[in-house]
Order: sequence, then structure tokens, then C-alpha cells
Amino acid sequence: MKKLINEPGTVVSEMLDGMVAAHPGLARLEGTEVLVRSDGPISGKVGIVSGGGSGHEPTHAGYIGDGMLDGAAAGEVFTSPTADELGEMVTACDGGAGVLCVVKNYEGDVMNFETAMELAELEGDVEVDSVVVDDDVAVEDSLYTSGRRGVCGTIFVHKAAGAAAHRGDELSAVTAVAEEVNERVGTMGMALTSCTTPEKGEPTFDLGEDEIELGIGIHGEPGVERTGTMRADEVTDELAGHVLDDLGIEEGAEVATIVNGMGGTPLMELYVVNRRLQELLGEQGIETWDAWVGDYMTSLDMCGCSITVLELTDELKELLAYPVETPAMTVAGGD
Repeated sequence: MKKLINEPGTVVSEMLDGMVAAHPGLARLEGTEVLVRSDGPISGKVGIVSGGGSGHEPTHAGYIGDGMLDGAAAGEVFTSPTADELGEMVTACDGGAGVLCVVKNYEGDVMNFETAMELAELEGDVEVDSVVVDDDVAVEDSLYTSGRRGVCGTIFVHKAAGAAAHRGDELSAVTAVAEEVNERVGTMGMALTSCTTPEKGEPTFDLGEDEIELGIGIHGEPGVERTGTMRADEVTDELAGHVLDDLGIEEGAEVATIVNGMGGTPLMELYVVNRRLQELLGEQGIETWDAWVGDYMTSLDMCGCSITVLELTDELKELLAYPVETPAMTVAGGD
């Protein structure tokens, strides 16, 4: 294994220190693996928090900033943050208007966030709500979930909910926005290679040189089919076909899309996928309002990609276009 680390047991902590050193808008809660806005909490604004296992960068801390998240908790690699640290984050991000927890649907995350919310409400007198994101159309149940997994569609939830909070919506309205995005978004991913965790030091699953896995999870969970290698257009048609069938998007609809890299895929290849995705949408009479391409929710060094499609409303377009300034995403304001 060749990785730019010192020790597997310190890599998450050192990563967080490096993020704070690079981005003055981030601060670390003392004694925790939680990053928050350095100017937070913002009085009178609903706090938006998220978190999960490390290894998916820039998710989650890369989206902390004006117009998006107020805090993010980092567990060990592919491991949920503890309930205590999640509770500290919720309390630290409360500006008096309540806090929304955006939770990816994995059993550890869901359980620990539920406990954290109870702690914050009882001990910190914080009004808290949550949305559990379950956008992965590949499988209904998996090794670590009851129901669908939460994957890259979570980024659209962060963006829309963060914008709603920034413009001054109350907690119930911000939660409703997050829920609407979750209902209208779908994702499916694939792997060309396994990822390698620092602790294990070897691939987390076996995948032959002439094999790919369709429907893979962001931790390397099994997908729906292991098959021979396919051309980029064939992979795109397979992934996008499942997503569009699941969402039931009709001709004339407007969508936003993400072609997301899993950490080890060159942008060249992601743009090849996006090329075919946009052709396919056009063939079905679906208009792409915005298309994002890049690493948004990764799986360490896995080679592969996922495709996310969100069916839009006028309000969701407004929220996705809303200005944001974070380490991993910037949307400039209008004139």
C-alpha cells in the first residue's frame, strides 16, 4: 500500500487539522473530530449539520460555509461519528433557530444521530429535526442499511437546505426543502476498482482486471451486478437508465445532474460520462438546467463514478443557484 499518511490511526485527525490550516472559515471543536464555521453559530439562522465516516472527501466538511453547512462530524474511515461528538456539533451550531441534521441512510449514522438529537434537545434545549437521505436506486436494502443507501444526492440536499436556511426560512420550512430534494433525487454508482482503506492496507473487495461492479455503495458494498468491462457510453446508459426509470421523470421536465467521481477517476473520464448522460437526457426530452462534474462524494481511491439526477421545481432552481462559499463549492452571487 502506498499512501501519503503517517499512521492509519491519526490520518483523520491530521486531515482535519490540515483542512483548518487551509481554510480560515473552518474551526475544530476542541477534543473532537468535528469542524464548524469559524464565525458560527449564526444568530437567528437554522443550523445545517451533517457527518459520517471519513474517506468520502470533500464530503462532509468541504461543504461547511456561507450558504451550506454549519458543521460536519468526521468518523474514522467508513465509520460513523460517535453520538457524543454529533451531539456536541448540534449544540455548537445552534444559533437559536434550531438545527437540521442531514443524515445518510446507514445504520450507524442514523442511530448515532438519533441519540445525538435527543442529547441536544434534553441537555442543550435545542430544537432539532432531521432528514435521512436515501437516494441510491440500486438496492432496496444492503449490508449496512434498512432501505436505500444515502449517497451523492446528499450534496443536493446540503445545497438546497443550506440556501433555505441562509435566506431565513424557519426550521420546518428548511426541513421540508430537504425532504423534497430527497424525494426527487436518485443516484446509482459503479466501480472499476476497489478502494483501499488505511487500516486494512489492501483492497476492500476483489474485482478482476476485466470486471466492473454496477450499483456499488460508497464503502465498497456489493452492487446489483458484476459484469465484464464496458464502454463509457454503455456504463452511462446503464446507470442513468436505472435512475430515470426509478424517478419516472417525464418529457419536458428540467433536471440538475451530478457525474461524481469516486476518488480515483480522472476528470477526463467523468466528462466522457457526462457527454453521454446529456445526450441521453436530450433523447428523452428532458432538459438539463445545470450539470455538475467532479469529486463530490468519493470512496477514498476507488476508480468509478456515480450519476445523480434531481427533478427540479422553480424553487429548487432558485436554491441551487443561491450563492455559497465553501472549500469544495462556490456559487457566485448575482449582480
